[in-house]
Amino acid sequence: MDQTTAGAVRADDGTRLAYREKGTGEPILFVPGLGYASWSWEPQLEQLGDRARVIAMDNRGTGTSDAPPGPYTIETMAEDALAVSRVVPGPVHVVGASMGGYIALTLALRHPNVVTSLTLISTTSGGPGCTPVPDATLEAWATSDRVSPQEYARATMPLSFAPGWTTRHPAEFERLLRMRLEHPTSSRAWAAQFAAAAAYLEAGAPEGEVDVPVLIVHGTEDRVVPYANMAHLARRLPSATRLTLPGAGHLCWIEEADRVNQAIEAHVLSSSAKD
Repeated sequence: MDQTTAGAVRADDGTRLAYREKGTGEPILFVPGLGYASWSWEPQLEQLGDRARVIAMDNRGTGTSDAPPGPYTIETMAEDALAVSRVVPGPVHVVGASMGGYIALTLALRHPNVVTSLTLISTTSGGPGCTPVPDATLEAWATSDRVSPQEYARATMPLSFAPGWTTRHPAEFERLLRMRLEHPTSSRAWAAQFAAAAAYLEAGAPEGEVDVPVLIVHGTEDRVVPYANMAHLARRLPSATRLTLPGAGHLCWIEEADRVNQAIEAHVLSSSAKD
């Protein structure tokens, strides 16, 4: 297919999970972060969708997926990702960013047979030794239940970019805000995802070994999941390839889309060649 299309599947508990899809070839599942949805993977849909089958999902509570009452867990959302992966008849390459990285890593540990490779962006394996979300970011996020989704997004989203990025790219920032607010995440769903992410950060990823090729990508100016987590994650995944993006923020796959997409494509092709 040449154009982006929409679809949906059902999770085991009946939750409707929406996704966007483009292209043919090697299947790559993209899992978004806290409060974000498939819109955040637009640069990957647009660029990689010309060379692969790109599937970008909406986690429960975001985008056009259902938003069942909480609590949510990372394990539940990993099962959601599994349900979406089944639109492909076979294993998929999985890319997860931020909380989506928690989900992707958990999926690979719980269901290794469905994952061909992992790309983990701006994320961590959690547990002892990980670097937590900075207090300044947490304080900004704490307003989520007191303001509208529009006010909340405008006030907090700049923290997900490198310092000064939104000032240097005002038109792009406004465009991204419009995409985010087309289907805004409710404060209730955001809080349910946040609680799931907080529990993961405290306990750490499930035990087990990841036997597929892994690429870790992180920006040095990440103000959500600090860059120190790259080394922490690499200790859990010592065979992983690492890509540091100097000066990039948490949303490095948007800020540095060309470079990140080139790395993902090379990783996917390399991993597929080893099958």
